[in-house]
Amino acid sequence: MGIQEEEIINLNKSKGNIFALIPLGVFLLIYLAGSIIANDFYKIPVGVAFLVSAIAALAMNRKKAFEEKLETFCKGVGKVDIILMLLIFVLAGAFAQVAKDMGAVDSTVNLGLSILPANIMVVGIFIIACFISLSIGTSVGTIVALTPVAVSIAEKLGSPIGLVVAAVVGGAMFGDNLSMISDTTIAASRTQGSEMKDKFRCNFKLALLAAVISVVILFMLGGKGNALLDTEYTYNIIKIVPYILVLSGALLGGNVMVVLTFGTIVAGTIGIFTGSFDIWGFVSSVSTGMLNMGELIIITILVSGTVEVIKANGGIDFIINFIKSKINSKMGAKLGVAALVSIVDICTANNTVAIVMSGPIAKEVGDEYEIEPKKMASILDIFSCVFQGIIPYGAQLLMAAGIAGISSFEIMQFLFYPYILGVIALIAIIIKKF
Repeated sequence: MGIQEEEIINLNKSKGNIFALIPLGVFLLIYLAGSIIANDFYKIPVGVAFLVSAIAALAMNRKKAFEEKLETFCKGVGKVDIILMLLIFVLAGAFAQVAKDMGAVDSTVNLGLSILPANIMVVGIFIIACFISLSIGTSVGTIVALTPVAVSIAEKLGSPIGLVVAAVVGGAMFGDNLSMISDTTIAASRTQGSEMKDKFRCNFKLALLAAVISVVILFMLGGKGNALLDTEYTYNIIKIVPYILVLSGALLGGNVMVVLTFGTIVAGTIGIFTGSFDIWGFVSSVSTGMLNMGELIIITILVSGTVEVIKANGGIDFIINFIKSKINSKMGAKLGVAALVSIVDICTANNTVAIVMSGPIAKEVGDEYEIEPKKMASILDIFSCVFQGIIPYGAQLLMAAGIAGISSFEIMQFLFYPYILGVIALIAIIIKKF
């Protein structure tokens, strides 16, 4: 790149530097183009694509010593919000795994299925998926747990399989967007400097309205079957307690790290006393949950460092100035950030990655237009989850379709919740109610 690159890098930083965004282009070229060529969006590991992007960022701006650029990279990773985010990821992973191994997921599913009559079973599947995803903080985990049940119910009720599976996916995205231990909630809140409980309250009113409308539609389309479900579902009510404690503690304003630690201990204690595992099984479960977050932590580290280098080279300034050139109001700023995170999610097929990548830009735009951090965090989370829940090559639809033995497109036509949530969020922004 030589002299030309040096001239490019030294453009007026206040105006920004489009060429500083080359590392992001490298990522998209490797991940998006490679995935299209391979006809598989999960063929190329996201972490590898971001590693190459990080190397590209460190290779730019030859006027700076490599050690100086590396220090900039490390400063981006070492920010307080990033470190706290990583710690919360670790604790959330531990809690989710211990609760799962203890039998909390199975008990929650079976309790719901036991008390719901057949004539509202499709609606019930959606509500159960909402609660489970809100409790365990993962849409994919919810889909894996509930889709086999949904397929069986669809066959017995005579309802379209795509409809019932879509109810699972919609409910899964409800919790992915709202859960206190969801990686999207953690990432959105921490990148914007917002308390998770504040983001939850801001986000909840829109999500609840979308969920209520979805329930009405699901009842109209699939709620009139009278088939009897002859399966006997067994559950242990005590195993649901950890979820209730964590949800309650977070909503009451408890420190999320304390709440997750307490929830993990309670889940482990219940698991030991109910015979789900012994003390060593509990310890192993905690370790497995922590390690399960490894890829997400690595991606966050690489993205945070790369974005800091891009920022130092004027890339973030360029994006901010570009967005500002297209908007002149708070509403425009919100719509701009919504569009940004949506496009990134469509390109990466990963809503957490989309939030981590878009977060620093959203923070700058939010500060510029004096938008409350909780609202900007909600926008990031809502629109990333909306598109993650409807793209046919996303993990959620691929997993659901694979388990159900149908096409992603058979599910997409019934994905009422994410469609409605996206429309409601847009309307709320436009009429200045959000």
